[in-house]
Formats: sequence, structure tokens, C-alpha cells
Amino acid sequence: MVTQSGKLVQAIALQNQGDWATAARLFREILEDEPSNGAALYSLAVIALNQGDPAEGLAYCERGTRAAPHFAPLWFAQGSLLQTLGRRQEALASYDQALAIQPDYVEALVNSGALLRDLLRHQDALARFDRALALNPDYLPALANSAILLTEFKQGEQAIARFERLLQLNPGYDYGPGLLLYEKMHCADWNGFESARAAIVEGIRAGRKVCKSLAFMALSDSASDQFLCARLFAHYYCPPPGPPLWRGERYTHDRIRLAYVSPDLREHPVGHLMAGVFEHHDKSRFETFAISLGPDDGSRLRGRMVQAFDHFIDARALGARQIAEQMRAMEVDIAVDLAGYTSDSRIEIFAHRPAPVQVNFLGYPGTLGVGFMDYLLADRQVIPPEHQPFYSERVAYLPDCYLPTDASIAIGPTPTRADCGLPDTGRVFCSFSQDYKISPPLWAVWMRVLAQVPDSVLWLASRGDTNRRNLQAAAQAQGIAPGRLVFAGRVPRVEDHLARYRLADLFLDTWPYNAHSTAADALMAGLPVVTYMGGAFPARVAGSLLHAIGMPELIATSLDGYADLIIELAHAPTRIAGLKERLRTERGHWPLFDTARFCRNLELAYASMLSQGY
Repeated sequence: MVTQSGKLVQAIALQNQGDWATAARLFREILEDEPSNGAALYSLAVIALNQGDPAEGLAYCERGTRAAPHFAPLWFAQGSLLQTLGRRQEALASYDQALAIQPDYVEALVNSGALLRDLLRHQDALARFDRALALNPDYLPALANSAILLTEFKQGEQAIARFERLLQLNPGYDYGPGLLLYEKMHCADWNGFESARAAIVEGIRAGRKVCKSLAFMALSDSASDQFLCARLFAHYYCPPPGPPLWRGERYTHDRIRLAYVSPDLREHPVGHLMAGVFEHHDKSRFETFAISLGPDDGSRLRGRMVQAFDHFIDARALGARQIAEQMRAMEVDIAVDLAGYTSDSRIEIFAHRPAPVQVNFLGYPGTLGVGFMDYLLADRQVIPPEHQPFYSERVAYLPDCYLPTDASIAIGPTPTRADCGLPDTGRVFCSFSQDYKISPPLWAVWMRVLAQVPDSVLWLASRGDTNRRNLQAAAQAQGIAPGRLVFAGRVPRVEDHLARYRLADLFLDTWPYNAHSTAADALMAGLPVVTYMGGAFPARVAGSLLHAIGMPELIATSLDGYADLIIELAHAPTRIAGLKERLRTERGHWPLFDTARFCRNLELAYASMLSQGY
């Protein structure tokens, strides 16, 4: 006769072997004799979770936490199930209860840390990952999650060390090579760059999870490879969760219900680009909804956006399913995702299909590689018609440029060179793009430019001391005095930031990931932009901007051509002055800086999508 303990051991063994049906039968038999057996209730909850039935699993957990309240795994399982159901605050409370019972519960520390990160409580999340690593320094999920958070806190050297340890322990850790190289690029740590980049490209082509799609945009200028990477990432990151919430119903609203979903409705580049668009929507035709996933930073920009929408919904605390259900209940006609796979995005909301028409726009410059996004808004420069096969969405073309600008911004007074740490004389080449967009091939071009334009300086934005030290060393290695690099600090007002561009002679674009909102800012402030227009969406944005203002002569089609064009212009001050004069005097005539016109064209595109969507 098998004892209860023997049956439990047998059931657990069967569960570990994947024979869930037999294991569940044995666990239920145990409960018939011992209704409060915490291990059996826990195992049945886990089996239900694995079989895609979180509601049944939660019922076992609720029964178990009443019967065996001091059995920490039941609280952990309950937290996992509640998290799956999108009940995030309740999930956190369950994890906390598990940790109160068992403070060294590493899995609970990591799961709750990931949940805290989703709730934008990043400092608390990092503390939990660090507690887990104190208990087990080689616990892979804690290493990976803590390293990612350290990148957000701009603690690059610590993040790199943890990524390197992660890959030492498991060279095949999902996306590990890309995570490491991406952070090294943020720090301008280019040791082994080319071999690491080549290995990542090879891995993507072989279908391996070696790099997330956003990071890959800074490594590849191939539209086809970026499509492969996006599809691979999407397959694992956001598979369709089940039956869609919208199932073909026809709505009969007086106005088109238009929802924008974003974590960046605040002081953020996307917020700056879209604020004027939100304000210009025709409220007689469109009822507008904001689904805000990010923090309320209390900024002027946030205040503008709250006022611009008919309905502004702070959805930070809600799970993806809850948000999607709310959008379906509001009968949203068109749902626009403004974030894609960028920081704090929630593309899984759209996987639930809450709206008849779902659109990928602006915040992420490429395809999402999924089947549940219907359209991608673009222009014919960033996505030439022959590139459409590299996009899972249908491409909806805007007539001028896909990138909006906010014409209402009044640029502040121009500071002096001394105010900005610039020399009194000599050419100033400016590139305020994010640091990860600078790679060794691009850097070599810039150093060639400085070598051939005496007394010139390169004016950069930088996020930290490590980046600055490494860039200075990289300049020195190519024979350029580190003092010819000038680093811009942050200023609190966007109006004052834009005013600084007027001190530069040329804006040097990055490649293969162009400046996007930054290039638009430079042009708006009257600074000519020189770009290398490459093959994939991220490498074609600045070229699109220049086409939209009739300055295609500032577009190069190779790195060598890019360098030659910069040097040629640097030695032609009259040409630079002429370009600046055109930017100053003709700005009011270009569609790029006409927010109202952009919004009208956007509304026409939305109306066309909706007519086809039904």
C-alpha cells in the first residue's frame, strides 16, 4: 500500500516529467484524505498555470493559503497566477507574503522584482534583485534583471560586469549577447565590437534569440535582417494570448473613437513630437483617449496632454488584459501604439485585440513582427514601396514625412559659446544623439573630419563619466586631442536646449540608427543636418526630414560620401550660412513644421484605415 508521503513523491516526480494529468489525479487523491496538504494544493495550482487555466490555479491557491497559511510556495504560486491575470497589486501582496514567511525565497524575490519594475518602481525592483544575488550570486534571472535595471540607472560598468558574468555562466542566455553589446555601446566600450556584432547578425539569421530588436537597430542597416529579428523577438515576447476581445462587431459612434497608448505622455521625445498633434485633433470628428502607461512627471508637457484629450486614463497599475478589456468596453475604433518595443511599453495590450484597427506609430522605428497590428504609419522615404515585404503591418503612407513636430515651441534666447563650454572660434560639429548610436565605424569618420578641419570641435551629449572617458580615449587613439570633444550638460527647458543648436555649424547624424526627434529639433532650430541615408527604417529618418524641407543635398549614400560631404561643407562657410538662412526664413512654408497640416493628413489616414478595417 502506497503511503500518503509516497504518493506525494510519486506525483511530484510525474509532474516534473510532464505527465500532468496523472500527477493531478494523484494530488487530488491526496487531498481527499488530507484536504489541507499545502504541497498538493501548490502543485495543482502550478499544473493549472502550465495548462493555461489561471482561474483554476487561483482557486487552489486560495484554498491552500487558508488551509496552510505558512506554506510560502502557495503564496508564491498565487502571486504568479495573479500576475498572469493582470492583477498586479494583488500579485505583489502575495509575493510579499511569501517573503515574509521565507525571506530567502529567491524565486519570489526575482518575480516580485520584475513586477515592481513593471509598476515603474525601479529602485525597489533593483533592491529585490540584489537581495536574490546576495543569496545566490549566480542566479541567472537575478543577474539579467538587475543588469537591465542598472542600465536604466546609468550604472553601465556594473551592468556590463553582470551581463558578462551572465554569459560566462550561460553563453546561450536569451538575448544575452545583444544586452551586453548594447550596454557597451552606451558606454562607448568598443572592445570586440565588430566580432560581437557579426556574431549577433549571424545568430539572428540562424533564428537564435541573441538580441532584442531595438538594440539590433543600432547594429544592422539591413531591412530584411531587422524584419527577421523583430519576428523572432515577437514570437517569444508577445504571442497571441487567446480569443480576441473585438470579434468583428460594428460600432456606430457619432465620432471616431481614437486611443493612443504610450508610456511617454510626459517629458519625453515622443511626448514633444505628439503634443501638438493631440491638440490639433478635430474634436467634431474624433473622440480622443489617452492610455498612459508611464509616470506622471508633473511637467508642463504632461499638463498640455491631459488637457488635449477628451479622456486621459492613467493605466499604470493595470495589467495588459485589464487595459485591453477597458478599451474594448469603451468601444475604441482605432488604437495607436506609440511605443513598440521601447522602454516600459506594453505591446501585449494589443495582442488581446481590443480594437478593430490597431496601428504601430512613431515611438519604434520599424515593424513589430506580429499579426495583430494592422498598420504602420510611415512615408515613402523611410519605407520605400519595395521594402514593404519586410514589414508585418500594412504600410500606411503619410504624404510629407511620418515624423510630427510641434510648431508651437518658442525657441529660447541663444546662449554664448562660453556658456556652453565651446571655444570662441572654429567650426562646431554637433551630435546630440543618444550615446548608443555611436559605433566605431561612425567614430572613425568623425575623427577623420576633425583631422581635416583644424580648430574644429565635436559637441556631444553624454550620459556619464564612463562614456566620456571612453570617447576621449577613442579620440586620442586616432590622433585627436581629447579636448576637442565638448560634452553638453542637461538644461531643464526644451526651449533652451533648442537654442543651443544655433551655436553649431553642422549637425552630424548617426548611422545605422539616425537621429530622429533630435534631427527634427536641429532643423527646427535652424541647424543643417548631414546624414548617411542607409537601407533600413532607422537609418532613413533624417533623410526623410531633409527631403520634406527640400534639402536632399545634405544626404549621403555611403560612409565615405558622408565624410566627404561634411568636410566639403566645413570648408565652405558661405554655403553653411546659406543653408542656415533657408532654415530660418523658409521654416513657415515647409510641411515638416506645420503641425495642423500633419494632423489633418493623419486623420485622413485613420479614416481610411477604419473604412477598410470594417
